[in-house]
Amino acid sequence: MERTHWYRDRVFYQIWPRSFKDGNGDGMGDLYGVLEKLDYLKSLGIGGIWFSPLYVSPGVDCGYDIADYYHIAPEFGGDEAFDEVLKAAHERDIKVIMDLVVNHTSTECEWFQKSRKRIEPYTDYYIWRPARPDGKLPNNWDSEFEGDSAWEWDEERGEYYLHIFAIKQADLNMDNPLVREEVKKILRYWLDKGVDGFREDVITYISKPEGLPNERLLPVHKGVTQYNMGPHLHEYLEEFKTEVLDDYDQVTLAEATLIKPKKALSLIGYGPDKVIDMVIQFECQCADCLLTDYIPLPFSLRKMKRAFRNWQVKLYGKGWNMLYIENHDHPRMVSRYGSEKFHDESAKTLCAMYMFLQGTPFVYQGQEIGMINWHPENEDMYEDVQTRNHRTHLPTKRRLRLLWRASRDSARTPVQWTSGKNAGFSEVEPWFYVNDRAKDINVEDQEKDPASVLNFYRKAIELRKSIPVVKDGMYTEYMKGSGSFYVYSRDDEKQSLLVMCSFKGHSRNLKVPAKFDLGKGKLILSNYDVQDSGRVIKMRPYEVRVYLFDL
Repeated sequence: MERTHWYRDRVFYQIWPRSFKDGNGDGMGDLYGVLEKLDYLKSLGIGGIWFSPLYVSPGVDCGYDIADYYHIAPEFGGDEAFDEVLKAAHERDIKVIMDLVVNHTSTECEWFQKSRKRIEPYTDYYIWRPARPDGKLPNNWDSEFEGDSAWEWDEERGEYYLHIFAIKQADLNMDNPLVREEVKKILRYWLDKGVDGFREDVITYISKPEGLPNERLLPVHKGVTQYNMGPHLHEYLEEFKTEVLDDYDQVTLAEATLIKPKKALSLIGYGPDKVIDMVIQFECQCADCLLTDYIPLPFSLRKMKRAFRNWQVKLYGKGWNMLYIENHDHPRMVSRYGSEKFHDESAKTLCAMYMFLQGTPFVYQGQEIGMINWHPENEDMYEDVQTRNHRTHLPTKRRLRLLWRASRDSARTPVQWTSGKNAGFSEVEPWFYVNDRAKDINVEDQEKDPASVLNFYRKAIELRKSIPVVKDGMYTEYMKGSGSFYVYSRDDEKQSLLVMCSFKGHSRNLKVPAKFDLGKGKLILSNYDVQDSGRVIKMRPYEVRVYLFDL
């Protein structure tokens, strides 16, 4: 089938189902709530939804531990509710992509239960190893969630199984062709049902090196340099593409840890070797940390700009970017890269900063109203398995400060629809805590305010879709060494778009790039009233201005 690359012209919205909207009154977000809010998403300018996992799951990792790949979990409404949402979304010209989680399954998956009993053909569906002759673990790899070994002993099998993530998330043996056939069956099932593609969870981990050698480079997350971008990754992705995906006009989006543009292009580069459409890279999420949110550093605008620049320049004309500043795996961006003091201003600046880059933008639920990090009273209030197992040795106050800064749970509190009971998320007590800031950060109030963060997102998305230079214009950055301003342009033969962002909590003068005369441009987006348009302009705290020039 001929691919139309429709995803390049749309803005996607990521839904974390259990925290989006409770539609049936049981305290858990569900597909009935999604159905209720489809018109809201359409009004925002959304052309695609990425659903985080909806499948049957024990919920150890909020659905990323899948027990049944072919059915929607009852708590989300089951198969019938999904079919209704898919139909209603398509009627609104909103595409739907699913989360494909095939690096691992739940240990409650039928495959694992039969594998541990050595029932054929499932015996080698997972990565099993005996203890070494000296009684030690098979290798020194770490679990990214448990804080210790990635190996767990199974009494029934009498061997260790590998779990890169939680103990109950067992890694599949993708070297087994039968496992790859299972993946292809899953792909075909959902594509035949009508979904429009997949976000592929930690897909660059699926090929482990022969012999599973010890990690010798990193002191933490040991093993990742061995299994990330493993030896058969491209081969297996090519198999999925040619034998299934090429038969459908769909999109694939790969989560890719520690990947750089050069390696990304080996997967997404235009040409015959392309096996994926876009990658979710993590460089843009590391401007205030070292490798992981749990090793925090002061926010560095220079580091963030360098990351965006790296991907914009090196993929231009060679591959297509996926653009995001928030998702379910990281704390809220206003609290990290912006300012809670200058909440609205910084939320709008962050929006414009990435919305006009080249690529396909993704908006995470609640991002469009500027939701911020949650402030729990004690450690026991956290739900996330990764959070519960990190830095448990720290004194309580110090650990709470770190978790506020690093926990994924800050992105998983219920969406704040109103200032009323349970933030309008549910009529009954929600499954998780509501952020106290719902009283002043919520959709209902922002709908009424033309100058709200929500309406700024609406305008930015509308502009992005209507200005041709945003899709294909060349990226040029100015003031690269500045720790205060992010200034770039997008240029083609007919138009130039100039984006100027301040990342300081006080006013500072900015010298406009010599190429541009603001008096000849049209101010199309800003978060302050603007009067000056000279060579040197005063940028107020977290101010953003976007100008369009016709050439």
